Amino acid sequence: MDAAFKQFVETLHPSFERLMLMIPLNMAALPSKLPEKCIYLLSEGENHLYVGRTRRLRQRLRQHSVEGAQHNQAVFAFKIAREITGRRAAAYSSKGSRLALSAEPAFAEAFTQAKARVRNMDLRFVEETDPTRQALLEIYASVVLRTKYNDFDTH
Repeated sequence: MDAAFKQFVETLHPSFERLMLMIPLNMAALPSKLPEKCIYLLSEGENHLYVGRTRRLRQRLRQHSVEGAQHNQAVFAFKIAREITGRRAAAYSSKGSRLALSAEPAFAEAFTQAKARVRNMDLRFVEETDPTRQALLEIYASVVLRTKYNDFDTH
């Protein structure tokens, strides 16, 4: 492994430890002061589900969970709805697309329930302003925690 990259990666663990030592917050009662650029962890108790990164934490959390969020905003909730309805595989045609799934009443209800579920999850975060460190820390945390909703698949 390249020495510079290795040294860079080895600096991620202290940030990960700060993330895990944070007392979880309820998304419904966020403090007025939040970091902007950070990675965040959404969990249900000790069940760590999703790690994300953002440049605007409050706005991103709202997108994940507000009732009116669309399939391209509440991606985590959409993944939960896919799991609930058994529609896990992505479709790259109009039939079975995200937009088509969103129009199906049963899927739309599962998606609404998933956004409500996300609203009730525990939140941890750690500030990270450097975009490269942020990306690597997101991957590091998701691998270490085995978060089932991070797949890093491309479209």
